[in-house]
Amino acid sequence: MNEEHDTGRGFWYGAAAYGMWGLFPLFWPLLEPAGAVDILANRMVWSLVAVVLMLLVQRRWAWIRPLLAQPRRLALVALAAAVVSVNWGVYIWGVNSGHVVETSLGYFINPLVTIAFGVLLLHERLRRAQWAAVGIGVLAVVVLAVGYGRPPWIALTLAFSFATYGLLKKKVALGGMESFALESAAMFPFALGFLVWLQLRGEGSFGHAVDGSSAWAHSGLLMVSGLITAVPLLCFGAAAVRIPLTTLGLLQYLAPVFQFLIGITVFHESMPPARWAGFALVWAALAVLTFDALRRMRADRAALAAAAAATAAVPAAGAAETGGKTSGTIPGTAPAVTR
Repeated sequence: MNEEHDTGRGFWYGAAAYGMWGLFPLFWPLLEPAGAVDILANRMVWSLVAVVLMLLVQRRWAWIRPLLAQPRRLALVALAAAVVSVNWGVYIWGVNSGHVVETSLGYFINPLVTIAFGVLLLHERLRRAQWAAVGIGVLAVVVLAVGYGRPPWIALTLAFSFATYGLLKKKVALGGMESFALESAAMFPFALGFLVWLQLRGEGSFGHAVDGSSAWAHSGLLMVSGLITAVPLLCFGAAAVRIPLTTLGLLQYLAPVFQFLIGITVFHESMPPARWAGFALVWAALAVLTFDALRRMRADRAALAAAAAATAAVPAAGAAETGGKTSGTIPGTAPAVTR
């Protein structure tokens, strides 16, 4: 019962994480007329403040000293920080420039890009269904490029940068909160220096009233950007240790679904037939991937059950051969040695 309760909690943690990420398009426009780079720099600075406070509360510092003796991992963390900065910046600019639907497309096709990276960089072998999904995804990008009259570069930048970020995090092999703390620390001096430079030029928005709102209100929202970056990550980390990765992988589609719906219903972005066709192809590719993942999960469970049954049969056969002289042993274990 406790395990089922923990799994249920994990599911809701995951749903909360991806749900919050999906609602991000409603937040970034509140920070206008601050520019995307100004917002990005504030997000970097206040993210470090938020994550440090969380680590202080949890007293999670033991991991820092061993990591400082591993320059290669630190370099990978710095590279991951640079890549996610690109992802954040393009996403904020895309949302505040009226391209919410296209930003959602980036996270829809991200799993397909991740699979392509697995083949090209990690030399992984794909199953037929995965090849089919990637092929449909490539066709979708061509159709969308025709529909937009240009390559969907916002979506492609988001998809490739986030896939690269995932690949780097896999190589770093550090916990979510710890990795985020280091990435925030790597970005902090550059972001803070940029904000100071903006203030000296009189172009910074922090501490200034904008669009009739008070300086405190606008500055408070900029500070909250760090908190809303850290909280979903905390929920994601809580979910990752409680539910299977397959379930977590399915939950990831919540974020782009919410973003897509917000783009259409809240910001009223246009969706001509060619874009609907392209999105339909993307969704078809994801349906193929999901079906293949579920089928593979069932097959793995069946194989594990068969292996467990075979293992349990071995001690039972040994007990039968000794004429049942295994009193004092636990069922399913090896017979006790008698002297």
